[in-house]
Amino acid sequence: MSSLTSSNEAQAPVAARGSSSAPSGSRSTNARARSIQGRSGFWFVLPFAAAFAMFLIWPILSGLWMSFTNQSLTGSGSAFAGFDNYSEALGDAALWQALGNTVIFTLLTVVPLVVLSFVLAYLVYIGLPGQWLWRLSFFAPYLLPVSVAVAIWQWMFQPDFGLFNGLLLRAGFAQIPFLSEASLAMFSVVVVTVWWTLGFNFLLYLSALNNIPDHLYEAASIDGAGPWRRLFSITIPMINRTTVMIIMLQILASLKVFEQIFLLTNGGPNGATRSVLEYIYDVGFTGYRLGYASAISYLFFALIIVISIVQLRVMNRKSA
Repeated sequence: MSSLTSSNEAQAPVAARGSSSAPSGSRSTNARARSIQGRSGFWFVLPFAAAFAMFLIWPILSGLWMSFTNQSLTGSGSAFAGFDNYSEALGDAALWQALGNTVIFTLLTVVPLVVLSFVLAYLVYIGLPGQWLWRLSFFAPYLLPVSVAVAIWQWMFQPDFGLFNGLLLRAGFAQIPFLSEASLAMFSVVVVTVWWTLGFNFLLYLSALNNIPDHLYEAASIDGAGPWRRLFSITIPMINRTTVMIIMLQILASLKVFEQIFLLTNGGPNGATRSVLEYIYDVGFTGYRLGYASAISYLFFALIIVISIVQLRVMNRKSA
């Protein structure tokens, strides 16, 4: 009996060692499998990482270095200039005028592009007759290239044979210089921009409205809530996050305006509509001062980052 007990005690450590060696082998196998997966994943990511570094990281670093030089588009004068370009930009009156035009354009476009897109989406959502036609009409301009949209409105704004001035002349009124008058040129660009880009926000709002549960409206109707009460108590609060996102996207897009202003008014008259990006284009590709244009670009980039951070914090507090 004692010999049997001793033999069992002798075999116990062997079994314990055998049981501990099995998990060790499985762990090493799993480690090898993870290593192989990691190496294969690296080769899948490598093409994108190379393209990302070549077309984004390298241009950013190269442009940052160029902003500290006197680099010219002609290839001459690439000496190191330190912070001279940045100090010149801060005292450039034309740059401050362009920044003011950009801020005015942003203020004039953000409000109608948010309000009108919601109103149009809500009219379609509640069952406006002929919904397919309204959906197409509201979204179709957004599908047009900017050159086509500008060409349409340039014809309508023409002083001699344009649509608007032609109607005014037939009605016995004087012509209106929509694009050649400094006080009207910016409003003309705003009208074109709102008409052209309204469809994107309209689509976002319509998608958000369709995701509101129907039982909320049914419960509100049973409680006696009318259409206006349901609008302000259910619809608008339920799409609050979509509104925050649209406002953020629209502010950033308006700050980076370039194409429609450049094609419609070329920044005129007398720089009344020239935006910051157009001024950067003029300095770099018309004045051949790539170093100075790069410095302005990075100052404007820093300003957009600050505005984005502040806006994000304010919107998060309001939506909380």
